[in-house]
Order: sequence, then C-alpha cells, then structure tokens
Amino acid sequence: MNQAEKQITIQELKVLLNANTTVYLADTSSLPVAKINKLRKMCFDKGIEMVVSKNTLLRKAMEEADGNYEEIYPVLNGPTSILLSDTGNLPAKLIKEFRQDGERPVLKGAYIESAVFIGDNRLDDLSRLKSRLELIGDIVVLLQSPPKNVISALKSGGGKLAGILKTLSER
Repeated sequence: MNQAEKQITIQELKVLLNANTTVYLADTSSLPVAKINKLRKMCFDKGIEMVVSKNTLLRKAMEEADGNYEEIYPVLNGPTSILLSDTGNLPAKLIKEFRQDGERPVLKGAYIESAVFIGDNRLDDLSRLKSRLELIGDIVVLLQSPPKNVISALKSGGGKLAGILKTLSER
C-alpha cells in the first residue's frame, strides 16, 4: 500500500468515525471465513457497518476525527474489526447474539458518544445501555405521568365529593 492509498484509507475512516456516534473495536481473528461472512451479514441486517483496517491507519484517522479517542489507543493492537453504528447498544447486542456459537468476536473496546469502554468484560453493560430513542420515550412517559395522575385524582375526588354532598343533603 503506497502513501496515497494510505491517505485515502485514513480519510475514509475519518469520514466513517465522524458520521457515527458509536465505534466498537473487536477481535475477529481465528474466525473461519464462513463465520466472518455470517457476522458481516448480521451487521448489514442490523444497520451496523463493519470495517477491517490496519491499526496504524485507524489510529491516524482517530487522531484527525472529531471525537477524543485517546483512551482507546491502547487496544489498537492485533487484528481489529471496527463496528460502526448510531445506536450505542446495537453492536454489543449483535456480538452477544453472534457469540452464542463460540467465543469470538472479543470486544476490545468501545467509544460511545465520548464515553470509552475497554475490555470484553464490559459487553454485558454495553448491551444493557438504552438507546437514544428508548431514553426519549422514558422521559416522555415521565413527563406525561404527573398530569394524568392529577386529572385522575381530580376526577375520582370529584366523584367522592359529590357523593359526600349528596349524603349530607339527604340527612
């Protein structure tokens, strides 16, 4: 690979990093070609982009990209597959689903909207993260809850008050 090709690859990676809020780094080495193809298909079906690149080129792209990726540099060794998504928990769920058949891919690290997670032991935590849409839905439910409670209390309280008044008037 000559210098011009390396610069093109770095720019392509930089565009991908800037376009996605979630970057997972995984070790897919020792997976047979059939399993790699299955993983790529699963990624495609779920809207996750999977890219394999040299670590030095990825690091240079991270240095030029908008995010602060410094904490994730130590995991840039050995074979690295990059999983890119806009949803923070989607790649983690995909990795867990794929690993039902074996121990690979191994999560090396993840960068999710400026938060860095290092190590395969964080996979369960990452898969339990709520997506942006799930969080917005929770907030909407919380915001709607108090007015509903007040209205229902007023309705039931009004019925009780009317019953008390009727009972008092009959006496």
